[in-house]
Amino acid sequence: MKQRTLVLLKPDAVNRRLIGEIIARFERKGLKIVAMKMLWMDRKMAERHYEVHRGKPFYESLLDYITSGPIVAMVLEGDNAIAVVRRMMGKTNGQEAEPGTIRGDYSMSIQNNLVHGSDSEESAEREIGIFFSDEEILEYRLVDEIWI
Repeated sequence: MKQRTLVLLKPDAVNRRLIGEIIARFERKGLKIVAMKMLWMDRKMAERHYEVHRGKPFYESLLDYITSGPIVAMVLEGDNAIAVVRRMMGKTNGQEAEPGTIRGDYSMSIQNNLVHGSDSEESAEREIGIFFSDEEILEYRLVDEIWI
């Protein structure tokens, strides 16, 4: 089933020059980028994005972290994209993430864990709407789609 999911490359991914490496992993897997931009998330946008965590002990530090530097936001599309992206990211805590996952290979932190990916279709729809308008999401066909 074709799905779309939001992926954020967080400030630590940008500052550690891992943007290309992380994007390459998703592309090599067969996921298609249908929208992408670099931005500096402001507090208002961060509060909308992380509203499900409001009231939790880590909420304020999460907002401080995600607004501390530029991020890359993208929409990936593919068969079961949400589950595929989440497996590729690995466990939230980089110290516990399996080798071969993005976090397992590059993260030692539970907060500075490089990437965010939507956890459900409902979350993906809500999160994509925070970062992208319908006009910014492209419809196109890749020449290798029949092989993936």
